[in-house]
Amino acid sequence: MTDHPLAPVFAGRAPAGVLSWPAALPAEHALVAAREAGWESADLDLTDVSDKAGLMTACATAMRFPDHFGSNWDALADCLGDLAWWPASRGRLLLVRNWQVYAAARPEEWNTLQEIFADAAASWRETETGLAVVMVLA
Repeated sequence: MTDHPLAPVFAGRAPAGVLSWPAALPAEHALVAAREAGWESADLDLTDVSDKAGLMTACATAMRFPDHFGSNWDALADCLGDLAWWPASRGRLLLVRNWQVYAAARPEEWNTLQEIFADAAASWRETETGLAVVMVLA
């Protein structure tokens, strides 16, 4: 599955970061492509998330955070900034889907989450195991 929007990232020809996945393509294709490229992946589905507590639970579950995760913004930033708990030989893909309702209902929290994702992706950009946060567009 080399003909997809993330192929340049997985091949190292484009930087990882916070990226978009087109609504016209099934989100599962991103996960399959990541696995085929040797990247680790996590699927963060925000379908039923309506508040910060639910968001933290969804993040912890999808990304298999360590038990010491503190369920707050600082703890989220720390987990994404360390990633020792999520070993990867090539890179990491965090697929974020069904986020639009949460973003509209909780815009300040959504902005904070976007900043955390962007900071984490930027800090891993210059490493051999980058972090790509992929937002599935609806």
